[in-house]
Amino acid sequence: MTPAGTARREALRRARVYLIWTPEAARGDPLDAAARALRGGHIGLVQLRMKTAAQDERVETGRRLCALAREAGALFVVNDDVELARSLDADGVHVGQDDAAPEAARAALGADALIGLSTHDADEIRRAHDEPVDYVGLGPCYPTTSKALTYTPGGPALLEAALPAAGDLPVFPIGGILQEHVPALAAAGARAVAVGAAILAADDPAAAAEALHRALAPVP
Repeated sequence: MTPAGTARREALRRARVYLIWTPEAARGDPLDAAARALRGGHIGLVQLRMKTAAQDERVETGRRLCALAREAGALFVVNDDVELARSLDADGVHVGQDDAAPEAARAALGADALIGLSTHDADEIRRAHDEPVDYVGLGPCYPTTSKALTYTPGGPALLEAALPAAGDLPVFPIGGILQEHVPALAAAGARAVAVGAAILAADDPAAAAEALHRALAPVP
């Protein structure tokens, strides 16, 4: 691993607010909402998630979103698409349990890249320790309309049950998380959250990102 890879992992460890950027989650222009949210410097990680868009649209939008993230000092990853992540020179890729295998993503992107993995319970987090992953998403925590759910939302109890399995692996609770949910998640041990509409659909995305950031304890 080069110093660039080390720096990425240090930034990942500091991240408290992870923006899952899906156009459908925004109230207005989704790229404008992201730009406004990022200006405050409270978002540590941005994920491009465009499951149904044409590839040329994903490439162009990814370039623009990556530039916004870099300008704000945030990490930028791509959902599932390893080739797109490589073409955009992203910081990494996030894969689901049924997406590209973490080993394949690591082989394609190299040691410096960040690899994230979706998990749903403590057992999947335990298995993640045997994979070349740098962080996990854990959820769903609350009901969400951004994707079809195959697991029952677990709320803070899911986090409490799964965190002991994580060790020093960063965990980002995800799934329908709004500002009002964060105190309970923080009390259950959350150091960070992954959100979409909580920021993108807010009247003031920058203020929403700051409020989420303040509601989470600093990483020691």
